[in-house]
Amino acid sequence: MSRLFETRPDDDGLPGRERRIAVLVVVVGTLMAVIDTTMINIALPSIARDLEISAARAVWVVSLFQIVCAATLLLFASLSELVSRRRLYIAGLVVFTLASLGAALANGLEMLLMCRALQGLGAAATLSIGPSIYRLIFPTRLLGAAMGLSALVVAAGYASGPTLGGVILSFADWPWLFALNVPVGLLALALAVRALPAEPRRRGGFDITGALLSAAMLACFFLAMDGAGHQAPWWEVLGLMLASLVAGWLFLRRQRRASHPLLPLSLFDEPRFSLAIVVSGLAFVGQGLAFVALSFLYQQEMGFSPLQTAWLFTPWPLTIMFAAPLAGRLADRFNPALLSTLGLVLLLSGLVALALVPDGAGIVNILWRTALCGLGFGFFQAPNNREMMSSVPKARSNNASGMMSTTRTIGQSLGVALVGVFLALGAGSVQASLWLGCGACALAVAVSLRRIPLAPAAKPTLAERASPGPD
Repeated sequence: MSRLFETRPDDDGLPGRERRIAVLVVVVGTLMAVIDTTMINIALPSIARDLEISAARAVWVVSLFQIVCAATLLLFASLSELVSRRRLYIAGLVVFTLASLGAALANGLEMLLMCRALQGLGAAATLSIGPSIYRLIFPTRLLGAAMGLSALVVAAGYASGPTLGGVILSFADWPWLFALNVPVGLLALALAVRALPAEPRRRGGFDITGALLSAAMLACFFLAMDGAGHQAPWWEVLGLMLASLVAGWLFLRRQRRASHPLLPLSLFDEPRFSLAIVVSGLAFVGQGLAFVALSFLYQQEMGFSPLQTAWLFTPWPLTIMFAAPLAGRLADRFNPALLSTLGLVLLLSGLVALALVPDGAGIVNILWRTALCGLGFGFFQAPNNREMMSSVPKARSNNASGMMSTTRTIGQSLGVALVGVFLALGAGSVQASLWLGCGACALAVAVSLRRIPLAPAAKPTLAERASPGPD
């Protein structure tokens, strides 16, 4: 870990001591947003009981946060060029912290949902530019290690969220889950004001039309996925999906004509970036499918309790926390596309092993299969993120960061929704959805194999052909 903060005379980025504080800011901001997502899930029964609402309405406490966050990731990534990443990140922390205080004080569902929507906006502002801030504060030679640290933080958040929520709920009421964010957010805000570097802002306008079309496209998509996962009427899901496709078509047309596009389509002229985005989306579809399908498999078909099920999932994020930093460091020395592909092969092997798990399998027999999935995902994610961030000019790292976060969220949501569709089909649905996850991962391996020859030394990238960006 100390290697991340070593400084050489020819390094870009921040000096070691300043880099350490800036990294702490990004880590705390990311952890708050990720832990909040997973921690609130286990509090839904308590929220429904205390607010005297149905379980279906309580689910919106989680869904609204996720939809607002996902729909505005691209918007904030582009906005950061206009206001600077420092200002946007600080604003995101302020909104998220104040909204957390409001949620803790909420005495009705309407106020709670309003605060959750504001939390989603604050989380989107920080998560959309988190990877690009790593590129801003770390020297290029340590970019892979930085992406490994980023993957470790996200995995730690997902792993600790349910446990932390359960511990707090064992001696306090659910509002304290939100109140916990207030002192942590204030600490992160104080450090951010001190440590995040200033940078030049882009002159020019903002693509408001593109922002509205992007938000409409993503909001309709996630509402459709949420509806499919909860077995909403088919015509409602189809209508939302058609609205998303129309908004997406209009958005792409707008991006070709806009003077300051929300998503510069020139990013996709670089094959390394385009292939990394496709591979990322497919891998997260597979992970999203597995997470939900395995919950039903363990509890409904294998008879494990909810607590046992939580423990059965633990090796997945824990092995990511081990593998991602190691894979990130290796990606700074070896072909990241090759490392990422090897990780996908391990992930596919683990998913196939889980799909073939016998009905009477014991806990140990399941744990090694889950750990294999986490090991593969850890070795895939950090090198793949390095490919995305290093294959575009620094001036476009904000857009690449927003696209990375949006792709991850879309992939996971699509995977969750597909499990809902399969469950509606009846018998054998859980195993079928697991095999579909294997198929998505196998397709990711096939796409990833195509990019191995496109090693950075073999072909000049957009970053190498373009002049240095403003930061």
